[in-house]
Formats: sequence, structure tokens, C-alpha cells
Amino acid sequence: MSEKKMSSSRKHHLKSLMLSIAKGLLEEEEREREVERERYMEENCPPVSMPRSMQELQELCRQIHHKIEVIDEERYDLDLKVNKSNKEIDDLKIKVQDLMGKFKKPVLRKVRMSADAMLKALLGSKHTVNMDLRANLKQVKKEVKEEDKELRDVVDWRKNIEDKSGMDGRKKMFEGEA
Repeated sequence: MSEKKMSSSRKHHLKSLMLSIAKGLLEEEEREREVERERYMEENCPPVSMPRSMQELQELCRQIHHKIEVIDEERYDLDLKVNKSNKEIDDLKIKVQDLMGKFKKPVLRKVRMSADAMLKALLGSKHTVNMDLRANLKQVKKEVKEEDKELRDVVDWRKNIEDKSGMDGRKKMFEGEA
């Protein structure tokens, strides 16, 4: 019990103090932004004086067009800098992950799903693939030798031995093969 718990009223009081300080800081930043904006507008946008002749109007249009070109160039340059820095940040993030070592693998849970359902989930409902694995197997025909048939046909082994015993049995074997 080395750590004492704070009472809820104390927590609430500290939270309200932090919120009030943050609110004051935000208001101050807003005022500073407004002052900065007004100063910028006074520097870069002088008050417009309406020209009285056509030449003065054309000159004003040229000046405004020139300012627009300068601002577009600055915007383009800043955009390139931002894109370059974003790319560097992404590269550095990748390097940091590589230096930290292996990525943490999420724990996968077992899902009972047939091969057909898995293919349907991966390929979408448009592709219906029937995975009948037995249909894809190669058909092999089994050759049965005649000797094997004879052995299977013989029911009683004693009868088979008696038939083959002696010279008559040998003669029958040779006649049977021929």
C-alpha cells in the first residue's frame, strides 16, 4: 500500500484545474493567431484604391496577377517540401520497426471452414469453385495377375498341395501354364 489512492473529489478538482488552464491557453493562442493574421494582411494586402482610368485598372490587374504567380510558386515549393518530409517520416518509421525486431504476430483462432467456403470467401461470390479432391485424383487401373487369381480361387490349401504332389502335379502345372 505504498501508493495512496486519490479521493474522487481530489481527482475531480485537479481535472477541473487542468481544464481551466488548457482553456486559457487555447484562448491565448486564438488571440495570437488573430493578431498575426491582421499583421500579415496589412503587410501583404494594402487597401485597394479603385482606379479611375482604364490604364490604372490594367496596371492593378497586372500587379494582382504577379502576386498570384508568386504565391502559387511558394505554395508549390511548400507542397513539395511537405511531401518530401512525409516520405522521410514514413521511411524512418519503417527503419524504427526494423530495428525493434520482429513484428508481434497476432494470435490466430481456429476456424472450421471447408475448402469451398474458404475459396468463396477469398474469391467472392462470383467465382464458384467446387473442390472435389477425389475427382482430381488420377485414376489407376490395377492389373491382376493370373497366378494371383489362382491363389485366390484355391479354397483349401491341402487340396492344392495334394494336386501338385508327385509327377502328376508337376505335369498339371506345366499344362496349365501352356
